[in-house]
Amino acid sequence: MALTIAIVGRPNVGKSSLFNRLIGERKSITDDTPGLTRDRIIAKATWLNQPYQLIDTGGIDFDDAPFLHEIRMQAEIAMDESDAILFVVDGRTGLTDVDMEIAKLLYRVKKNVYCVVNKLDSGTSDTLYEFYSLGFGDPYPVSTIHGLGVGNLLEAVFENTEETFPEYDPSTIKMSVIGRPNVGKSSLTNAIIGQNRVIVSEIAGTTRDAVDTPFTRDDKNYVIIDTAGMRKRGKVYEASEKYSVLRALKAIEQSDVCLIVIDASEGILEQDKKIAGYAHDAGRASIIVVNKWDLLEKDSMTMARFVEKIEDAFQFLSYAPIVFVSAKEKTRLHTIFEEVNEVYENYQKSFKTSILNDVFNDALTFNPPKRFNNGTFTIKYVTQASTKPPTFLCFCNDPHFLHFSYERYLKNRLREAFALKGTPVHLILREKE
Repeated sequence: MALTIAIVGRPNVGKSSLFNRLIGERKSITDDTPGLTRDRIIAKATWLNQPYQLIDTGGIDFDDAPFLHEIRMQAEIAMDESDAILFVVDGRTGLTDVDMEIAKLLYRVKKNVYCVVNKLDSGTSDTLYEFYSLGFGDPYPVSTIHGLGVGNLLEAVFENTEETFPEYDPSTIKMSVIGRPNVGKSSLTNAIIGQNRVIVSEIAGTTRDAVDTPFTRDDKNYVIIDTAGMRKRGKVYEASEKYSVLRALKAIEQSDVCLIVIDASEGILEQDKKIAGYAHDAGRASIIVVNKWDLLEKDSMTMARFVEKIEDAFQFLSYAPIVFVSAKEKTRLHTIFEEVNEVYENYQKSFKTSILNDVFNDALTFNPPKRFNNGTFTIKYVTQASTKPPTFLCFCNDPHFLHFSYERYLKNRLREAFALKGTPVHLILREKE
C-alpha cells in the first residue's frame, strides 16, 4: 500500500512547486502571492515504481488574516494522516520566527519530519546551516525549479518510513463500504458481520474513522472497512470530517473490493457518482449496493427502472454489478457475497499470452480501427503486466493513433472474452519499433 506524505510550511516557500515537481504536473497552483493554496490537495505519485500519496497544504501562518485559521487546521489534519512530513523552508530568506513556530507544532507529531530547504539553485548556501537548529536532523537542500536534490529527499523518505496499513493473510478479501453520509453504511456493515461493531445513528456523519473488522463466512476470510460518509467539498465544515474523508480515501486504497452504497429512498445524487469515481480511479473492483430497498413501494418493474437509472448515471462504472438490499431488515445480504467473491476472482485473474493475442487479433479483424491522428492503430503483441486489476501491456505501432472510443471497444471485448465483471481493466500502450 502507498505511503502518504504531507508537505507543510509557511506561505510562499515553494510547497506547491515541490508538490508539482513530485507528481510531474501543475495540479497545485503556484504564485508569488502568499496563502494561495487554501485547502489540501491530494494526488498520487510514484518514485522508482513505488507508489505514494502526496498532500499539499496551505501555508501555515500565525497572523489573524482571512483563512489562516482554516489553513492551519487543514495542515494539522494532513500531518495527522500522513506517514511522513516534508517541512519546506526558504533557503534564500533563511530561518524565520514562523518556521520556528511551525517546528513546535511538528514536535508533537510522532512522524518522521524532513526539513526541505528550497530555492537553493546551487545546491548549498550559508543559510542551510541555520536549519539544523530546528532539530530535524540534516536539512535537504533542493531546487524545485530545477529538480535538484529531490531524488535524495525521496530516497531518505522511503528508506526511513514504514507503511501503516494492517497486515492480513493474502487470501483475505478486503472490502471497503463507501458512500454519502447516512446512506446506511454502518447498518450494512453491522448486518454483514452480524454484530453492532460500528455506531449506527440517524444523524449524518456519526462514523468518523475507517473501522477494520476481520470475519469469516463459508470458510472464507474477509475484512470489511466501514468509512465515514464523504460529503460535497463545500459541505465539509468540521476538521474531524475533513480528516474522515482522507481516511475514507485511504480505505479505498487498502481494499480489493469497494461496496458503493446508494440510498434507494433518495435516489442517485451527484455526490454518489463522485464517490464511485474514487473507487474507479483507484483501480478497485466495485459493486453498487442499493440500500434501504424496503422503503420503496414496488411493482414488477421497480428494480428494472432503478437499474436503468444507475446504468445511465454510472456509465464509467458499467462493469460494476448492482445488488438491492435492506441492511435494516437484513434482506438479500447473500447477494453481496455472491458478487464480492465473483468480482474478486475476476480482479486477480491472469491469462495466457497466446489467448490474449487471439482475443485482440479477433477484435481488430471484426472491427478494424479507423484512421486517427494521421495514422491507423495496429497491435503487434499483447501480454499481461499485472493483476488487481488485470492490466495488459500492448505493443503497438503508435499509441497516438488509438481513439478513446476504440480503446473502450478493446476493453469491452476483453470483458466479453474473459467475463471480467466487477473489475476495471487497464491497457498500457507501448510503441514497438
